[in-house]
Amino acid sequence: MDLSKAFRSTFAAWCLSMVAVSVSAQTNNSDTSRVAKLERALSRFHIGGYGEVALSRNFYSDNVSRYSLADEHKDDPSHGRFDIPHAVVYLGYDFGKGWSLSTEIEFEHGGTGGAYEKEDEEGGEWESETEKGGEVELEQFWIQKSFGEYANIKAGHLVVPVGLNNAHHEPLNFFTVYRPEGENTILPSTWHQTGVDFWGRAGDWRYEVQLLAGLNADNFTTTGWIHKGAVSPLEFEIATKYGTSLRIDNYSVKGLRLGLSGYYGHSIGNSYPRNKNGVDSEYKGAVVVGSFDFSYNDHNWIVRGQADYGYIGDAEQLNYIYNRINKKSPYHHSTAVSQNAFAYGIEAGYDVFSQIQKLRANGQKLYVFGRFEHYNACASSNMKKYDYNNVKRMAVGVNYYPVKGVVVKADYSHRFLKSQYNNEPSLNLGIAYQGWFL
Repeated sequence: MDLSKAFRSTFAAWCLSMVAVSVSAQTNNSDTSRVAKLERALSRFHIGGYGEVALSRNFYSDNVSRYSLADEHKDDPSHGRFDIPHAVVYLGYDFGKGWSLSTEIEFEHGGTGGAYEKEDEEGGEWESETEKGGEVELEQFWIQKSFGEYANIKAGHLVVPVGLNNAHHEPLNFFTVYRPEGENTILPSTWHQTGVDFWGRAGDWRYEVQLLAGLNADNFTTTGWIHKGAVSPLEFEIATKYGTSLRIDNYSVKGLRLGLSGYYGHSIGNSYPRNKNGVDSEYKGAVVVGSFDFSYNDHNWIVRGQADYGYIGDAEQLNYIYNRINKKSPYHHSTAVSQNAFAYGIEAGYDVFSQIQKLRANGQKLYVFGRFEHYNACASSNMKKYDYNNVKRMAVGVNYYPVKGVVVKADYSHRFLKSQYNNEPSLNLGIAYQGWFL
């Protein structure tokens, strides 16, 4: 049974029954019209979301110097963690005449919190403490006008669909317990920024182009490349410089989707306060990302893959940007950033329950999968001292779907690093959901 339909039907029936009580008590035309208005409102209002819970046991050191002093940490004990990587609520409303609203509120790692407490152990002093280290973000918030399937325009806070992970980031769109590491390392994930978006579909083609606030080079890092470039520590998103993204998908072959996506924008000088002198004014820091991805879902197989390559112009100048030199700024200070980065990967899974008639008829699925990926946030030739970023990773595991919209995941993952470092194996368990409830 479709749980979202069941919830929607039950909720609507409850609402209508409450109004019906009022109608029977007062039996007039105005109350009858309220029922019709409520039915229309419910048909236009949408609630959904997704979430993940994960358990990991990592059989490698968690010491900060595990790469710089690898020999000293090769026999360090394992460590484990519980996590709620993402819990997301979708809210949407259809105003009619082609106008609609959509929002996505995301709680990462269980949300965030603080407290003001009286410390008896410290003489009764009052102290402010961080109680929870997660994040709460408005990942999407946009208003859209639709002219037809071929032409839609929306403005607000948008997901940037560059790469497979950003375009399809919900937990039922990848096999591993955590999001695929390659794109999640070198690109913002989920990449979301404020801007304007035009998209549509014609026949077997879907297309999308966006004008966005630029990335901020102050936040580029050695280990994450441009991963944090879309994040602002301020109350607003800096848009002194601009960027643009493009995505094209083709669905000509049954079960197969092929996608091309890319990004271009300037990043140096997209800072606050804007420095009119030096590197900030002389260089552009052009960011170029190109990506190919595909997904195939047919004949009881799911296969997905992607390849991404990125380039930063004037990368050698990033260490001289004012905010990266100023130790009091809330940015990354004088960390080397590679001119080039890449990530590619492929995963394939087969539904073994498809061969068992009773389980197939009951709607249950069990995918046995394997994944391989290779990524490097420091792919430039002058970044050899940071070779611990050059990672090959394999994972094998299972995804069990007891009902539609719910998946239980398990995988064994192994990162293979360069010979001077220690490899990093881990076991991961997780459960996730995804769907529309109303």
